[in-house]
Amino acid sequence: MQAARAENDVVIASIFVNPTQFAPGEDLDKYPRRLDRDSELLSEAGVDHLFAPDSDAMYGNNHVTFVTPEGFDDTAEGMARPGHFRGVATVVTKLFNIVKPSNAYFGRKDAAQCVLIKRVVEDLHMDVNVVVKDTVRDADGLAMSSRNAYLSLQERRIAPIVYQSLCAAKDLFDKLKEGENIPAEDLQHIVRSILQSEPLVSEIQYISVDSKVTMRPVVDQVEQSTGAIISLACKVGSVRLIDNILL
Repeated sequence: MQAARAENDVVIASIFVNPTQFAPGEDLDKYPRRLDRDSELLSEAGVDHLFAPDSDAMYGNNHVTFVTPEGFDDTAEGMARPGHFRGVATVVTKLFNIVKPSNAYFGRKDAAQCVLIKRVVEDLHMDVNVVVKDTVRDADGLAMSSRNAYLSLQERRIAPIVYQSLCAAKDLFDKLKEGENIPAEDLQHIVRSILQSEPLVSEIQYISVDSKVTMRPVVDQVEQSTGAIISLACKVGSVRLIDNILL
C-alpha cells in the first residue's frame, strides 16, 4: 500500500476471499475476515478506494469461464493445492478487467502466485504493470499472513523458525566462492533439518528449490550466477504457513 501510494495518483485496494482458489476441506468458511478493521488500515495507509465484492458479484449463477495456467499445478504449491492457481489466475484477471489498474502490487510471500500473475499478464497481453514487493514481516521474521491469527501463543512464539530455516540456506549459498555452485538438495537439507528440530512443526509439505522465472525445480546444481528461490509449506500445529527466500 505504501509503495502504491508513493508511486500513483489514485490507489485502489481489493479485499476478496476467493472461493475458487480453495480446495474442498480447506479453510474457506473460517478464513479470517476483518473488513471493518482492514478498511481502517487501508485508510491510514492512504488508500483512496476499497473494492470489496461478494462472491455473487464475482461469480454469477451461470459462471463457466476460468483462466487455466498450464503447468502451475506441477509446481510445489500447485501439487499441494490442486486447482489453486486456476482460481488465482481467474480472480486476478477479473480484478484487472474490473479495476483496470495501471500498476498492480503484490507481495513476494506468495512466490508462485507472483510468477503466475506475471505470466498471465504477458501471455494475455494485459495493459498492466505488475510490481512485486518484498514480503512484509513481523519483527521476529514471521511473514505476515491472515492465517497467523490461527496460531496459539506457543505456536506463534516458535513460528519464526520457518524464516530462520530459509535464512540458514541463504547463508550457505552466500558463502559460495565466485563461480561455485551448490546442489539443490544441500539447501533443502539444511531447511528441513532446522524445521525438524522443532516439535511444534507438525508437517513439512514441501521444500522446493526453483527457478525465479518459472518456479520449475532446479534439478541439480544452483548456479551462483542465476540463483534460485527456496519456498516451503509446513504446518505449525494445525496452521499451514508458507514462506520463501531469494538466492
